[in-house]
Amino acid sequence: MSESRTVLPWMVIRQDPNGNRYRVGRYATRAEAQSMAERLGGDRAGGAGAEGVDGAAQERRYLVERLRRGGGDHA
Repeated sequence: MSESRTVLPWMVIRQDPNGNRYRVGRYATRAEAQSMAERLGGDRAGGAGAEGVDGAAQERRYLVERLRRGGGDHA
């Protein structure tokens, strides 16, 4: 079966205020990844999302990046 060989080169990455980065998901197209980043980040991708308890928006960015060929993905 070829399902295990499905190519998902576009990633949504969450970056917190300290610069820590976490992969949220992988997608087949840039449009899919961008759509998810916008949903997670509120009205704008790469913007602040998820308001904190005090009502202030936390600086949490959702970025769209393409997986580099031959770079591997061991995370």
